[in-house]
Amino acid sequence: MQFIHDPRAIETRSMEIIEELLGDHPFSRAEKALVKRMIHASGDPEFGALARFHPESMERGLAALKNGAPIFTDVQMVAAGINRRAAGRLGCRIHCAISDDRVASLAKREGITRAMAAFRLWGEALEGSIVAIGNAPTALFELLRLHREQGITPALVIGVPVGFVGAAESKEALMQSPLTYITVQGRKGGSPIAAGIVNGLLYLMQPER
Repeated sequence: MQFIHDPRAIETRSMEIIEELLGDHPFSRAEKALVKRMIHASGDPEFGALARFHPESMERGLAALKNGAPIFTDVQMVAAGINRRAAGRLGCRIHCAISDDRVASLAKREGITRAMAAFRLWGEALEGSIVAIGNAPTALFELLRLHREQGITPALVIGVPVGFVGAAESKEALMQSPLTYITVQGRKGGSPIAAGIVNGLLYLMQPER
């Protein structure tokens, strides 16, 4: 049986197929590149209909990466999926505190999830950053609270938590907030989607990768 075995060729052919599946769409060239990453990460063309972009998401996100903004994630799976070499070239450090002892202690003391506790502890460090949430709706709700009550404003929020409890609601709340976002409607999402979006932004900054 013959099959493509070169990694770059596989990715190239995958993107060609996704381009065909997208058909007519409302996205800019840069937005389309990220939507294709979402579909590539999930194998689900429906993300082409679910993806939502704040009008300034690309401009602000790319500018933040260019300036070496830190990237904060809700879970290790998102952090692990981000291309560290590409992020490192721009001086962007990747942070995930879900396993931090201080996070566990705060979560237990306050009766909240670890994802919420991590964002609560980061606090003002989130200002001007890239936030990528792929698993925990509670992390996104906490980020929205930090913005509402303390004015903490990341440069870009990639909010794509997945699931049946709070996921759709948290993403809807994000779209209704003043924050700059990239998200998807409904229950779909996930850590691979969040990481794929971050990587898509990094690759737009470094097409020669």
